[in-house]
Amino acid sequence: MSLLEEIDKIKLQVEAFAKENAEEFRLEFLSQKGKIKSLFGEFKNVPNEQKKAFGQRLNELKEKAQEKFDELQRSGKRQTQSTISEIDTSLPGIPHPLGAKHPINIVKNDIIQIFKKIGYSVSEGPEVEDDWHNFTALNFPEEHPARDMQDTFFIDKDPDIALRTHTSSVQVRVMENQKPPIRTISPGRVFRNEAISARSHCIFHQVEGLYIDKGVSFADLKQTLLYFAREMYGAKTKIRLRPSYFPFTEPSAEVDVYWGLKTETDYRITKGTGWLEILGCGMVDPNVLENCGIDSSVYSGFAFGMGIERQAMLKYQIDDIRLFFENDLRFLKQFVSLT
Repeated sequence: MSLLEEIDKIKLQVEAFAKENAEEFRLEFLSQKGKIKSLFGEFKNVPNEQKKAFGQRLNELKEKAQEKFDELQRSGKRQTQSTISEIDTSLPGIPHPLGAKHPINIVKNDIIQIFKKIGYSVSEGPEVEDDWHNFTALNFPEEHPARDMQDTFFIDKDPDIALRTHTSSVQVRVMENQKPPIRTISPGRVFRNEAISARSHCIFHQVEGLYIDKGVSFADLKQTLLYFAREMYGAKTKIRLRPSYFPFTEPSAEVDVYWGLKTETDYRITKGTGWLEILGCGMVDPNVLENCGIDSSVYSGFAFGMGIERQAMLKYQIDDIRLFFENDLRFLKQFVSLT
């Protein structure tokens, strides 16, 4: 087939192009690798006596292809404008379901607001901690059996770096960088290598509180926790304090709220007692104050820590902690009205 016949063949293809896609037409005929551009590359191979006729025919083909391309572009714009004009902007929009705060966030914010009313600030710190802030400064000496109370996810050894096991590490940072009086709470996520069940999880959330000043007593601690419980669960809420042990407080106690024994779930969650443990507390050990550069002969203080999941379970009568982490919409949609 001669080059002139090739031009006629491509001309017929341009005229017969039936698609509405202008870009596809450009790529096939007018682009650098298109059919017409390749014919211009053959111009040098045309005999001299045919160059004039070949050049004229080739230019005519290019002009015809350009006209076809321009028409396809105009047609595409008209279709787009027609589609837009057919949209009825008076129709209501497509409804999208509203999201909701997670119950853990709802309860965390409730706790923060309760303590803000009595002058507590909010402190935050890193989730990956060193040994000093997570253990040693809190009266956990090396090889001390109290370290076995918290199964830890270690990230590195010598020096020890781990996922924090409590937000008490934030309190250490506050005491190191702030002079008394100190009144702060530390909400955050913590990690412990524990078996997952209806009552425990390897990831959970805490709010820990710290109050340090001159003349702080255990009576101040009890009244603070009673205030919290009644703000959180109602004016008639009952609490009890049981002696306990924590390395960083002395004396120490665990605080229970009366859940009741009205249902089978109540019996299971409270082990038949009607009481549910919600937090641990105590007077800050003098060693902890000294480790953080605070004179224990001048200042005293108390600390407390609570699991947010436990508070949410009590507040909303939830009997399985795993529900908070499963992202089941049937569970989460129950809290839409609370946000």
